[in-house]
Order: sequence, then structure tokens, then C-alpha cells
Amino acid sequence: MTKDYKRVVIKVGSSTLTYDTGRINLRLIELLARTISDLRHEGRDMVLVSSGAMSAGVGKLGLPEKPHDIKGRQAVAAVGQSELMSIYDKLFSEYGCDVAQILLTKNVLEDEKREQNAKNTFNTLFEWGVVPIVNENDTISTEEIEFGDNDTLSATVAKLVGADLLIILTDIDGLYDKDPKIYSDAKIISYVDEITQEIIDCAGGAGTKRGTGGMITKIKAAQIAMQGNIDTVIVKGDNPRILYDVLDGKTIGTKFRTRD
Repeated sequence: MTKDYKRVVIKVGSSTLTYDTGRINLRLIELLARTISDLRHEGRDMVLVSSGAMSAGVGKLGLPEKPHDIKGRQAVAAVGQSELMSIYDKLFSEYGCDVAQILLTKNVLEDEKREQNAKNTFNTLFEWGVVPIVNENDTISTEEIEFGDNDTLSATVAKLVGADLLIILTDIDGLYDKDPKIYSDAKIISYVDEITQEIIDCAGGAGTKRGTGGMITKIKAAQIAMQGNIDTVIVKGDNPRILYDVLDGKTIGTKFRTRD
């Protein structure tokens, strides 16, 4: 097994999981399930932090867009989370891997007893060879108890479970030294050993209309992970087989490293 990445958290966002139409990309999810299952069979503890509940709900209900009011967004998330987990359960089971749904809100991790309960649940699932699939509990989340975005959630989960590596699958190849959409000579930054203001400035603005974050939230997630001595890799997720390359130690995407 390459390096010591025994416990890995993978985050995948809505912009990666869905087509431009907003509907779920089943081909990508099938390949993601197969790859994660294979890595689990290899002996690694795997966690998937998955966005996409609202997008799945919008698609299932045939709505033209995500609702703009809180009650509408929470209701569509309730429909979509059920749909999303049904898809994951079916596809992972085809590759001999069981999954479990874990929905979190920030206040769970702000109470020592509830945090320990969450750790115990994760550890038991790992012992049983189950892949936890984590999302924010959008159906009950309010501003006071929400993580805000799943990049932050993924880094928080990585620290909670004592992961060795956080992989953030996104719709761009990694962190560039300047905006590649504007500058043709933009170059990808392969390694980051310290998150400086210069690195933060490279992150730019918000994400796509289908996602809630952008590169800046991924940098902040890497910062949280590094505080827990967890390496982070930001990489393009349109082909989940890229997870093999990351775990084989290939220079790909942007790696925020806490150790050699």
C-alpha cells in the first residue's frame, strides 16, 4: 500500500456529481462506487462525503431549479437525500460493499458526548467494512448549526475519524497560480507546504451555479485538515479512477502536504 494512507476521506461536490442540466450523472457515480469499493477491498478505511441531495431532489421532483426559500430547500433535500442514498446503496452493493448514511450538523461536533458517539459509529462501521456516506443534514440545518459547505464538512470529518488523507474531487484540475479561465499561461501548483496569503489569493471567487463553494472553500478545508496532520489533494473528479493515481503517489492535482 502506497505511503500510510490507511484511512481516506473523499469529498465529491454537486458540480461533479451532476450534468449541466442539474440531473445526476449516473455514469460517474457508478465509477466512483466501483473505485471506492475496490480501495476498500484493498484494506483501506474509506469515507465518502457527498453533496448532491438538493440536485437529486430537484431532478426527482421535476423542478426547474432549487427552491430559494429555506423550507423549500430543506424539503427538496429530504427527497433528494433518499434518492441519492438509494443510488449509492445499489451501486456500491454491486461491487460487494455496504454503505451507511451519516447526516451531520455542526452542533453534533461541538458537544463532547455527541462527538464521541459519532466517532464510535464511524469506528464500528470501519470494523465492519462499511463505507460511511456523509452529508450535512440539510433537512434540519439552519445557519446556526450548518457547516456552510461540504468542503468544510469533509475536512471536519477527516479530523473526526483520524484520516490520513482528504481527497477533494472537483471540476478543476487543482489550484492554479492565477485564473486559468482568464490567463492562458496559468500553471497548476502541484505542492503546497504552507497556506500563505499568496495561496489564498490564488483561490479566486465562488464556485459554479450547481455547487455552493469554490476553490477558496477547498483551501480552507485543506487548512483545517493540515491542522490535524492530514494531507489534502484537490483534483479533478470527472474520472473517479484518478483516485488510484492519487493513492499511488503520482503528481496530480494540488497536494497540501503535512509530511514527506
